[in-house]
Amino acid sequence: MDLGNIKITIRPNGSAKVECAKAEIVMPDGSVVTKEGAFSLCRCGHSKNKPFCDGAHKECGFVG
Repeated sequence: MDLGNIKITIRPNGSAKVECAKAEIVMPDGSVVTKEGAFSLCRCGHSKNKPFCDGAHKECGFVG
């Protein structure tokens, strides 16, 4: 598996921004979601679109 260059930036009190050519995210049901370029992963646990960030951290007061 060639992962290439991957950059993950943890944003203060926010999401984890992922930048890469291509990522495959395996969901709990076994399905695979493919993302290209940049996307953000939820860290607060309140996103309605998990594992992806929907900005819920701004409303819930997430600190981390």
